[in-house]
Amino acid sequence: MFKNILIPTDGSELSQRAVRSAVELAKLHQARITCIHVIPDYHLLIAYEGAFDPVTEERIEEEAKTRAESYLAFVRKCAGDAGVPCETVCETSDHPYDAILKTAEARNCDLIVMTSHGRKGLAAVLLGSETRKVLTHTRIPVLVMR
Repeated sequence: MFKNILIPTDGSELSQRAVRSAVELAKLHQARITCIHVIPDYHLLIAYEGAFDPVTEERIEEEAKTRAESYLAFVRKCAGDAGVPCETVCETSDHPYDAILKTAEARNCDLIVMTSHGRKGLAAVLLGSETRKVLTHTRIPVLVMR
């Protein structure tokens, strides 16, 4: 049924559980997985706060890339252990949901498996929900893991 499953990951424990479930689903369907981690664009945040320092920005970007690589390495290991073909993508964007959707379309993904952190109240308003935004803006089926 599914041929290419997209898994956005933020490296959290919830996200790792979604990765494991998506890998099992891919194995069941003899599908491949594409995993994406989206790094926030810190350049605008640093400039907005008035603390623009190229050295600080470089350090923050390197730390974010190192974290991203560890998140994606986890996915590659899970997929490899299950014998599921896997491709990983790291993008930088102010709008993670947009990068997720563009990757899903560019890679011809036919399912997106992602987690919801279940934020409520003020936290949901302030932090927003990338899962909700993906659900709102895509025609690709989305499986939300709680």
